[in-house]
Amino acid sequence: MTPFDLPTLDARIVGRKESFFAQDFRTYADTLSEMIKGSRILFIGGAGSIGFQTLSTVLRFAPAVVHVIDHNENGLAEVIRALRSAPEPVLADEILTLPFDYGGAPFRQWLAAQNQPYDYVLNFAALKHVRSEKDPYSILAMLETNVLKLVDLAHGLGALGAPKRLFCVSTDKAANPSSMMGATKRLMEHALFAPNLAWTDQTQITSARFANVAMSNGSLLQSWQMRQAARQPMACPEGCRRFFVSLGESGHLCTLAAFLGPDRSVIVPALDPAEHLVLLQDVATWYLDAQGLKPWFTHDEDEARNSVDACAKRGEWPMLLTPLDTAGEKTYEEFIGVGEDVARGKFTSLEHVGYLPPTDPTVFPAFIDQLRGFLSNKQAEPLSETVLKDAIAAVEPAFAKSHRASTKSLDARV
Repeated sequence: MTPFDLPTLDARIVGRKESFFAQDFRTYADTLSEMIKGSRILFIGGAGSIGFQTLSTVLRFAPAVVHVIDHNENGLAEVIRALRSAPEPVLADEILTLPFDYGGAPFRQWLAAQNQPYDYVLNFAALKHVRSEKDPYSILAMLETNVLKLVDLAHGLGALGAPKRLFCVSTDKAANPSSMMGATKRLMEHALFAPNLAWTDQTQITSARFANVAMSNGSLLQSWQMRQAARQPMACPEGCRRFFVSLGESGHLCTLAAFLGPDRSVIVPALDPAEHLVLLQDVATWYLDAQGLKPWFTHDEDEARNSVDACAKRGEWPMLLTPLDTAGEKTYEEFIGVGEDVARGKFTSLEHVGYLPPTDPTVFPAFIDQLRGFLSNKQAEPLSETVLKDAIAAVEPAFAKSHRASTKSLDARV
């Protein structure tokens, strides 16, 4: 089995047996080796599933020093266990995991104490769930993590010495955002690419938008695993089609984007809607088939909750079908926003989107000042979702209309 072969269930979900990015990886393997071997790399949010997959991919190219930052100390412990238990040796001369919030004082002090700059910085830290759009304080937390901490990171890295390349993971929901989460990720892209912030031209900067990562932390498929283990019903949005990549593919995509993507661009997978969009109800069927079960679909929560034992005896599992009518949920997926230009470039499996700045270059720096005011509780009026939406719309005017508000929340559902 090669590093690009997909596990059986993943292959069925994504509709291919080999990584979508395998050809590009083979083409540029020598280039990646030349760039990464002997380098110093900082991974932020490296204990998350996508961050860890990228870390595992990058380690094949023998960097000298790898520092992994994540506030999840249990996740960091699992990073080391997984790396040390894997068949392949850990090729880095030094790998260090540190339980830091990348916006906190301990991280800032630790970063300032480093005696030489990093060659590459990869940032996977994010609040990434649409379900977090439940009150202004949760939205403010998303803005702090996804936007403001990145702005402050620019200052910390600038003082240490500019890295050669910087990468931050984005999301498909940043294209024409309909959710607060998607809007915060679009603002994150401004924090990366806006020319009047602290990043230097010496650093090449890229991001990546992609869709669902099968079996990743917090994913729908992971929730099915957990519900089955707890003998509880599963849930699935009805009539909903989504793009999928496997966990391994997410590491391949992010590695190519981080080290080889064009400067000041957002990398997106060249997936074809006609070929690669998958109905979630089919994914549920394939998932349960791998467990030797069949789905038993229902629209009634009580019926789903009370049918687990009876279904299991018949070789079935209850699957609650839910409508797409909660706050921020998109009925479709897209990688390219209105007005953005997309190009294929040198890759066969990836495209890139050039940065589209605000028409007025002063609005984003003003938003950052306003965000600091919100966090200091110095705004003129009480914090509310409307206040935050208006502040975001000052940078992204289309969000005033594209935001999909609802009184219904995913937290009120199975």
